[in-house]
Amino acid sequence: MHIISELRYPSRWYTKLLMLILAVAFFAVLASSAIAGFLVYRIVKPQRSSTEISMISFPGRPEVVDFDVPELGKRDGWFFPGRRGAATIVLCHGYESSRGELLTLVSALQDHQYNAFVFDFAAHGKSDGVTTLGYREADELRQAVDVLAARNDLDTGRFGFWGYNLGAYAALREAENDKRVRALVLDSVYDQPEQMVQVGVEHNGLGTLPFIVRSTELSFEYLNNGHRHDAPLSSKLPALNGVHTLFIEAQDDPELAAITHRMFQKAPEPREEVVIPHGDFANLSEPEKREYENRVVSFFLLHLPPVAVRAAP
Repeated sequence: MHIISELRYPSRWYTKLLMLILAVAFFAVLASSAIAGFLVYRIVKPQRSSTEISMISFPGRPEVVDFDVPELGKRDGWFFPGRRGAATIVLCHGYESSRGELLTLVSALQDHQYNAFVFDFAAHGKSDGVTTLGYREADELRQAVDVLAARNDLDTGRFGFWGYNLGAYAALREAENDKRVRALVLDSVYDQPEQMVQVGVEHNGLGTLPFIVRSTELSFEYLNNGHRHDAPLSSKLPALNGVHTLFIEAQDDPELAAITHRMFQKAPEPREEVVIPHGDFANLSEPEKREYENRVVSFFLLHLPPVAVRAAP
């Protein structure tokens, strides 16, 4: 009883000090939780970027393709036809980006007879909802590929993926489970969505605050509780055996570059790695963008030609 009374009405200096420490700790945790909650909201509901484009006047004869994603609703993508019966490259935009920012890369691929397809992930561009930083975005990508594979004007067994950060995670997650994917370009890919959460906190300048990074990760994990047992993508990399994969690392994004390099080291052959000065295709300068497009197109031409090469009898 004496101890309880002392804690309720501290009279000794060490009890007062203990109560002060406990109070500071309590308010620190409370403040960290509040900041983490705000950060998670900002992360899963990013500022949306959407480019309004008239499909009638846009070159390349694009076609709007609708598809449904269970529990997420309707999506519409832009299909740019190449040579009939050719391979299809699906471009997966990055975090806080949209399909409209990839149209020059689309044109470069279409100019080389590829079919190309772009769409907006949840919480990006024209699509509502919240982002899961790749968990459910891979489901969106799978539904898009299934719809495309039902067409009769493309090679239904030969797809290539290009993706940047969020899009790269979704592309890799789907490719590890889909034998129709024959070539991959993964720009700034990460192993687990929580790593992207950490990058987001650090980019907000709050990574040095006590408990903030971990509190934000825990909040994100709570929101995505259904994926708590999902293994890191690196654990399934052996499934890519035989799939040509190009890993791109940007020097101006060292956190993701380091993760991408580790993913490259764990990936099976055939694999390639390239380091570039600047990442984020949508914000590259025009000369850098042309060089980047040439690199991506050359990779696909070499490892996933538009028309399959038939073996001689």
